[in-house]
Amino acid sequence: MRVLIAEQDHPLYAQLLSEAAPDLEVLTSGDSAELSRLAADCPVWLGQPDLLATLLRQGHKPQWLQSTWAGITPLLADGLPRDYRLTRAVGIFGQVMAEFVLTYMLGHEREVLARLVSQVERKWDNRMGQSLAGRKVLVVGTGDIGQSVADFLLPFGVKLYGIASSAREQAPFIEVAGLDQLSRLVGEVDYVINLLPNTPDTHDLYNAALFKQFKPTGLFINVGRGVAVVDADLVEALKEGHLAGAVIDVCRQEPLPQRHPFWTAWGLLLTGHSSAPTSPGMMVELFVQNLRAYQAKDALRGEVSFERGY
Repeated sequence: MRVLIAEQDHPLYAQLLSEAAPDLEVLTSGDSAELSRLAADCPVWLGQPDLLATLLRQGHKPQWLQSTWAGITPLLADGLPRDYRLTRAVGIFGQVMAEFVLTYMLGHEREVLARLVSQVERKWDNRMGQSLAGRKVLVVGTGDIGQSVADFLLPFGVKLYGIASSAREQAPFIEVAGLDQLSRLVGEVDYVINLLPNTPDTHDLYNAALFKQFKPTGLFINVGRGVAVVDADLVEALKEGHLAGAVIDVCRQEPLPQRHPFWTAWGLLLTGHSSAPTSPGMMVELFVQNLRAYQAKDALRGEVSFERGY
């Protein structure tokens, strides 16, 4: 079986894959012309969606693609073929994403940034920090990553609520409601964590009307997709005090343009799309599991429905 690797870190992926599955013929290159030549006669591709999309655009026809990202937006662009199987990275971002979310939730409770300001100003800051115990947390998107985030938060004594495409029973959430209940639930919780994928239903969800429903003490954390937020509405809502702050990891345009209002928005922290780096070791392990399932004609983990977009 021949496997093409289209990845920034292709030498490491090639080495890990050769060690994990010596029976494979692993093809890769850092040169785009050479990569295109190799793709012409290779049925299985492993790599990052932006590079894979370029190969598809050149007319190459794979049978199965394994994305190394959780998101697969570049592969859903208009005009690209959809006559192959596509799997996204699942089961490898849960802990690292939960650690990110927890970092900023604890930082918010303990007012870490405000204390840093006090230190710079040489003010003795002895106000008491708060605790996560009893706080209400809304996880918007209770799929693979949302479930992991909830499981990691549970020992901190928080009360967990969720939003999914439709209402369902799902432990450890007290309630998982449909997307139509978002405006009700944001007003009842202390933390809103957006983990939604990029689909037509999730564009511009967080707008002026929704931000007005937030608790003034609430913190918004966006680790899903930048297109879910109306940027100007978030900046205005923070200024007006409709919510206490925002941690923004993902933006509509990355890197963020120099003149974008997020740079100077009150109460907004930018984290530069750093929340969940892919672990090459875990990614190769998932790929080999899926490859064996593919060869045995079994179900693949993380298979994407082109209709749903995830």
